[in-house]
Amino acid sequence: MSGVKGRIHALQGGNYAVATATGPLACRARGLFRSQGRTPLVGDEVVCAPTGPGEGYILELLPRKNALARPPVANVDQLFLLCATTQPRPNLRLLDTLLAVTELSGIAPVVVFTKCDLAPGGDFAAAYRAFDCLCVGKEDEAAVEELHGMLKDKTSVFCGNTGVGKSTLLNKIAPGLALPTGEISEKLGRGRHTTRHVALYPAGGGWVADTPGFGTLEPLEQSRLTKDALAEGFREFAPHAGACRFADCAHMKDKGCAVIAAVEHGKIPSSRWESYCALYKIVKQKNDWEV
Repeated sequence: MSGVKGRIHALQGGNYAVATATGPLACRARGLFRSQGRTPLVGDEVVCAPTGPGEGYILELLPRKNALARPPVANVDQLFLLCATTQPRPNLRLLDTLLAVTELSGIAPVVVFTKCDLAPGGDFAAAYRAFDCLCVGKEDEAAVEELHGMLKDKTSVFCGNTGVGKSTLLNKIAPGLALPTGEISEKLGRGRHTTRHVALYPAGGGWVADTPGFGTLEPLEQSRLTKDALAEGFREFAPHAGACRFADCAHMKDKGCAVIAAVEHGKIPSSRWESYCALYKIVKQKNDWEV
């Protein structure tokens, strides 16, 4: 199909900001996508038809290498998963869920513990030694520089529970963004939702997305999280799973489970295995039509 190729850089209220070689286009999507059950996402490569100066329609969605439902972003190279050490209280179950979704989506995860100036992150980080993991404090310029260097030539997404400081950290990495930030509600212990929509911003020689904050386990709705695939979302299991007595070992309480043995011997952090067990019980309850 003829047209102008571009990439969606922002979405708000049904309007898509598409960057093309000839300049930006403000586009609407064809109704055909709705009838096909397809939705253009930020990060999608598309073909557009200009209809006037700076305006057009999205005609075609080009193949994606990956996509996330929440945050709704496509063609992601790496996902920075932010978790505060305090204010709000760390939600490691949410972090582990997002990590599993990221792994099963074929996206490289990076774990970032924030607010380490208020409460140390070393004990938390120890459980994620299998991943690229950083601890960042308010005045930690070295960690910010390290994050900045990881952005070059990549499309990165920053996400995490509400109030962990995504926009604050991005403003440090790329001060020109001037993204809005919010304070923590003392009554609720949660941050205000300062990011209202998903958008890609240039930073560090690549593109980054600041995404709306959230505090629930909505990623469980994604089809990648099934009881058969879940263990593949916990990379610490891989060196041990092949030694289980039974090929279909669920790594819950099975006899001869090499994963459980690795947990008992400190080779797999117990908190990670506990998250796996909690998630397994949830996804096991899914009916076939929900998967």
